[in-house]
Order: sequence, then structure tokens, then C-alpha cells
Amino acid sequence: MSALIRRAEQGGAFATVARKGDPRAGAVLVKVLDLRKGQVRLYAEATRADGERVWMRPAHAEAETELDAYVERARRIDPDLWVVEIEDTQGRHFLTEPVDES
Repeated sequence: MSALIRRAEQGGAFATVARKGDPRAGAVLVKVLDLRKGQVRLYAEATRADGERVWMRPAHAEAETELDAYVERARRIDPDLWVVEIEDTQGRHFLTEPVDES
């Protein structure tokens, strides 16, 4: 996560850990706010059937309140959940792993 935050900040974005989970466990969600378009996206790490690690959008809502509700439900299921928030004028996620936007 620190590498993701560092990449975002080097790219001119603002990034922060919005929720800390267990350092050795817990899923990670990345919330991206596109400041120019006023849009928000959420990404979660997943494993494809072939074993490849990929980031995907677990909820396709673009209203921040809907995505925040998703994060809250996920937090109830996984109290070790981490949430990283990135605010960027271009809406970049700064993830280096494959990202499935579908």
C-alpha cells in the first residue's frame, strides 16, 4: 500500500489510507475519486480462475454514497479490511497489477 500511495503522490495525486486493517491480513479496497469529472470508482483485489492476481471493480456504482455503503458492508464482513483513497484530477488508480474494468 505504501508503494501505491507513493506512486500516486509522485503522479501529482493525493492518496491516503482511509481505513487501517490488520497488517498481515484483510482485503484491500482502492477508492479512486476523479476530481475533474466528479466520478468515483472502487477496486478490489481478486484471483482469476487461472490464478492470476487482478484488480476488479466489485461495485459499478459511480455515486460515492453507494460505494461508501459497499465499503461499510465489506468492513462488517472483514474487520481487517484496508481502504486506500486516491484523489486525482485525471481519475488514475496508479495500480501496477492488471486491472479488469468490466
